[in-house]
Amino acid sequence: MAKKGNRIQVILECTEHKTSGMPGMSRYITTKNRKNTTERLELKKYNSILKKVTVHKEIK
Repeated sequence: MAKKGNRIQVILECTEHKTSGMPGMSRYITTKNRKNTTERLELKKYNSILKKVTVHKEIK
């Protein structure tokens, strides 16, 4: 039986990599509680292409 919860899967994409124009992309998949966090998620994650920690924002 499937769980009926407020947790949804979201995709985080690097903002610095997007503006740099380099090929490829850095994306992470995580979950968030829709009830507690209604706004878009923004976390610092490691970007292996740029080799540093950057801000990753939630995309659709």
